[in-house]
Amino acid sequence: MKRIAVFPGSFDPFTKGHEDIVRRGLKLFDEIVIAIGYNSKKANRYFDIKFMEEKINETFKETEGVSVLVYNELTAQISDKLGASHILRGLRNTTDFEYENSISQVNRDLNKELETVFLITSPELAALNSSIIREVHRYGGEVEKYLPYDL
Repeated sequence: MKRIAVFPGSFDPFTKGHEDIVRRGLKLFDEIVIAIGYNSKKANRYFDIKFMEEKINETFKETEGVSVLVYNELTAQISDKLGASHILRGLRNTTDFEYENSISQVNRDLNKELETVFLITSPELAALNSSIIREVHRYGGEVEKYLPYDL
């Protein structure tokens, strides 16, 4: 049986930290679906969702076992539709853990067969987060070194 994981997020933008989690996750899973979701807490995206889908596809164009989709439903539901047994998430710090732990418990309640696997972010990438990158970009700063693709 194929081990499929969903890596959900708003990915606004998708960073080298996200890429690291996916590439390391491929050692654990046969397939990883990078699922770009619409976050109800984030009314407006900074980077267009279709643009981000293209850039993520570009990043993994030569990597077997990685696909990208855009979804607008519960992560537990899309995981079930995809036949995924796991959700993959990255943790940078204890704040991430507190937030992600609550989400994983609700996902498990909604889909009893769904397990969440956490990977600790590689130390050299732990400071990256999409909010900071958006702010740097908004004011004309150099962000390409934080992204696995060119803008």
